[in-house]
Amino acid sequence: MKDFNPSFGPEIARTYDNSLRGDEADTVRFLAGFGKSALELAIGTGRIALPLKESGVAVDGVELSPDMVARMREKPGGADIDVTIGDMSRVGTDRTYDLVYLVYNTICNLLTQDDQVRCFENAARHLASDGVFVIESGLPTWAARPRHQFIDVESLEVDRVGFDVNRYDPVTQMLDENHVEISADGIRFSPIRQRLTYPAEFDLMARIAGLRLRDRWGGWNGEPFTADSRRHISVYEVAA
Repeated sequence: MKDFNPSFGPEIARTYDNSLRGDEADTVRFLAGFGKSALELAIGTGRIALPLKESGVAVDGVELSPDMVARMREKPGGADIDVTIGDMSRVGTDRTYDLVYLVYNTICNLLTQDDQVRCFENAARHLASDGVFVIESGLPTWAARPRHQFIDVESLEVDRVGFDVNRYDPVTQMLDENHVEISADGIRFSPIRQRLTYPAEFDLMARIAGLRLRDRWGGWNGEPFTADSRRHISVYEVAA
């Protein structure tokens, strides 16, 4: 895709919370069961970190985008979370935690296998001996689409239409995606590029990082992981 250079700048930070997924309470309930201290990689605007902190878990964060962190700081409690600005595959906090977590396909924002492996290694460095690394990611289905490209209608109203425009390269595992909104105010593009990864590849990355799979679920409420699952919640622990 020509000149495809997505970023999480001021515009994305300003509108990011307009599309909350509705599973925040379930996510927090699941994560809160792993202890009293947590590190969120790619903490963003605090969608999960803030309610998790309110539940009694001490939360720190790592985030590449200062604009996303600035949006979190505007929310109640957002100024109280310690955030390290930088690449989640490389920067650290010099602390260990009961829980390190990375949700909503965000590991796919790392565009090489090496960087994704480094992210697992970084998570492992921040785990207490009995801590866990929890990762949420969707299951790639784009390889089965005709010509590996498609357009989905995301929203349809009288005065605006939203499209999800995608092209996937199964060789590089790279997905170029653009959320396009057309309205009376004009046309708005929200591009993102991701390297899609399957659960088995995550498990191998975990082994490289000295971790092993403890559990895998199909959702935040402990749904079984099956061939029909659209995402996975994988829980990794320090290998013996």
